[in-house]
Amino acid sequence: MIKVLIVDDSILIRKVLTEVFSKQSDIEVVGTAADPLIAREKIKTLNPDVITLDIEMPKMDGITFLRNLMRLRPMPVVMISTLTQKGAPSTLEALELGAVDYIGKPSADKPELLAEYAEEIVEKVRMASVANINRLELQANRPPVKSLKPVPKQGLKRDGFIIIGASTGGTEAIRELLCMMPVDTPPIVITQHIPPVFSASFAKRIDNLIPQTVSEAQDGDKILAGHIYIAPGDRHFEVVQKGAHYYCSVYDGERVNLHKPSVEVLFDSIVKLPQLAKSSIGIMLTGMGADGADAMLRLKQTGCYNIIQDKDSSVVWGMPGAAAELGAGDSILPLHTIAGHIVNRLKK
Repeated sequence: MIKVLIVDDSILIRKVLTEVFSKQSDIEVVGTAADPLIAREKIKTLNPDVITLDIEMPKMDGITFLRNLMRLRPMPVVMISTLTQKGAPSTLEALELGAVDYIGKPSADKPELLAEYAEEIVEKVRMASVANINRLELQANRPPVKSLKPVPKQGLKRDGFIIIGASTGGTEAIRELLCMMPVDTPPIVITQHIPPVFSASFAKRIDNLIPQTVSEAQDGDKILAGHIYIAPGDRHFEVVQKGAHYYCSVYDGERVNLHKPSVEVLFDSIVKLPQLAKSSIGIMLTGMGADGADAMLRLKQTGCYNIIQDKDSSVVWGMPGAAAELGAGDSILPLHTIAGHIVNRLKK
């Protein structure tokens, strides 16, 4: 049984979440708390496996509580976050501090809508219960990232692309990887499973840290070296060729492997461009599920060199593990070594 403690100042949210979890044979709600001070005592007595934690609460906000919790008693936490532009920076900060994932919270006047996302909520708690807590603890206890010295030019070949897919734990894995890349990167295209209101904030956050230009991909954008393009939430992202140049294709459509944006869609768009694939590097980072694994194998078969993040450095070794099982990777590496490996392959 997965023992869950619900921490939220809303009585209705606590009630709805309790009802959602109580319908599962493998999840037990061992307690609820209206604020972090109550939660602190209940963690000691109830020893939960997973906490769901609201960001905005009285007495102590969720970010402060999470920071203290991950320092003193690291454990899997799923944030309850309002999916708005205003709430996005706080949620991204929570992920930086070691939260496993987040659940979208409906408006205060319609808490019952949370039940409509019951399946997703349950899956995220199940996933959190098996997340790599050592990785989360390491992430939570590193110094905060404020400003970085740019990594100098390395004389990289820039005719191919770096293609990245990620999900759970991916926002921090992507940030860490990109901060170690030199300034003269080839174009980098990324699909990270993320809600629409978060993708722009995520791109802006990375753009503020590194010299390369980081943006949410827009339909029709010409893809340039030294630029990084991140799929918008709730839109698929492909690379297309027109004449001698490559462009972003961003569009609505059916979910692929339950996701939009889907890593498979991005990877397969490179498969359709075999000359580009042969000079590119595909990367599968931490994530739940198997989205993109089959397409990564097709990338490899087309001539792309593929790197898979290893299990020990992944928050969840779902997508990387699925790709590894298929034999889709040429290398399986710890996250902190991937940038150096890319540089060595792309040096002229």
